[in-house]
Amino acid sequence: MAILLHKESKVIVQGITGRDGSFHTREMVAYGTQVVGGVTPGKGGQNLDGIPIFDTVRGAVDATGADISVIFVPPAFSTEALYEAIDGGVGLVICITEGVPANDMIGVYDIAKAKGVRLIGPNCPGLISPGKSKVGILPGQIHTPGRVGVISRSGTLTYEVVHTLTARGIGQSTCIGIGGDPIVGSNYLDLLALFQEDDETDAVVLIGEIGGTDEEEAAEWIRKNFSKPVVSFIAGQTAPPGKRMGHAGAIIAGGKGTAEDKMAALEKAGVPVAKIPSEIGPLMQEALGG
Repeated sequence: MAILLHKESKVIVQGITGRDGSFHTREMVAYGTQVVGGVTPGKGGQNLDGIPIFDTVRGAVDATGADISVIFVPPAFSTEALYEAIDGGVGLVICITEGVPANDMIGVYDIAKAKGVRLIGPNCPGLISPGKSKVGILPGQIHTPGRVGVISRSGTLTYEVVHTLTARGIGQSTCIGIGGDPIVGSNYLDLLALFQEDDETDAVVLIGEIGGTDEEEAAEWIRKNFSKPVVSFIAGQTAPPGKRMGHAGAIIAGGKGTAEDKMAALEKAGVPVAKIPSEIGPLMQEALGG
């Protein structure tokens, strides 16, 4: 099984006619994703490789029955695209766009929660259920079907960790990049709860980074509520306080958000913490009893 994304999922692409949108639409289709439509205002009635294009999300959903929208819209128009997706009738919105204003995300987050729409991102690589479907920019060729879930704040680290898992014969159920911004639609707790209920996920890899307290909160939730093995890695272990490392949310501020604090919280919760990404494979093999 998988969480959130399945072979039957129907996807629309907001920004399908742009450079990134069109490229990754073709990559998703090649992987086997059911991309049933695209949205670009003013280009309704056109198509991309036979995929119909609509002027609005609502029009695309009504015509295709899509249940997922993925956003490749430039930052200047991303907030409007997010609100349109949330109001458009899909149950899951994935925002790949980097540079969405944090202040705007406060309102977007609240509206999505109020309407019962799950949001992944922004500033994320998306998600993939290997062998079934992928939505976003994750490279499908490094993933393999299996029973280990992956949740990550870092896109490129997701790829590295998945590659090490696959190289050791450890397949994945669903891999999700939640995004590295200060405010994202879904956090570790939201997704750990889904993996806890998934009877075909046996363990989870949690990839964190400096900044904020999400990893500490996840560690406490795992200790109290999660019954499956978890292996972790925290990026930014050598980052100096006050310097942002890569992501908008990856900054140690006010004495909080250090790698040491996060690693200590996870270890206290019984979660092994890899010192370098290449240790994740062996630690997961050990956690799975092999």
